[in-house]
Amino acid sequence: MELEKLGAAIWQRITPSAAPEPGWWILAAAVAALIAVVLPPLWRYARLAVTIVHELGHAAVGILVGRRFTGFVVSSDMSGHAVTVGPRRGAGRILSTWAGYPAPAVLGAASIQIALHGWSRTALFAAALVLVGSLVFTRSLHTVLTVLVTAAGLGAAWWWGGQELSALITLAVGVFLLLGAWRHLGAVVTSGRAGDDPGQLARLTRVPAWVWNLTFLLVIGGCTWWSWTAIGPHLL
Repeated sequence: MELEKLGAAIWQRITPSAAPEPGWWILAAAVAALIAVVLPPLWRYARLAVTIVHELGHAAVGILVGRRFTGFVVSSDMSGHAVTVGPRRGAGRILSTWAGYPAPAVLGAASIQIALHGWSRTALFAAALVLVGSLVFTRSLHTVLTVLVTAAGLGAAWWWGGQELSALITLAVGVFLLLGAWRHLGAVVTSGRAGDDPGQLARLTRVPAWVWNLTFLLVIGGCTWWSWTAIGPHLL
């Protein structure tokens, strides 16, 4: 009987429901996300979420194009790297290398749509599962702790948060990832380091790094426009 009750409770929490009515929670989520990105003390730690999505973006696209994902690291300086095994050159290597910077914007925009259409608790559950599953690919203690804390936070929001709170958290995470994608893009454009993704792509393709930065800009800009069409009318 207890197992049946637990199963029913889990099913209730992963089944999509009616979207909450637009209201104060949309503005609250957007403001919270903006504060986390703008204030340096908060951004210093919150940006770890953007780094995790960046690295898992490399991994996900790498797997889709036939490469083997062997692990990833999130460093204490908030940087990270993911390792996929396959041909040293070719379309698969290029696509997996390119995927990092757009990944937070794509996931952020999708999270915003999810929050506004009643799928928040389903998404939180799925995100927590993905993070727990990714633990087998972590390659440092700092990475393990970072992923565990993030998964625990999402899991707690999924289990104890009601529909409106779950929607608020999902929307805040979405806006944060989208704004964080812009901040990460600004950092890589101004740094110009050869070891960053645009520099690696330039070496792989002989296409200048600024062209790859432009592709990141276009994708992140498209995600921003898509997100604004959803939440903009509720903020004006």
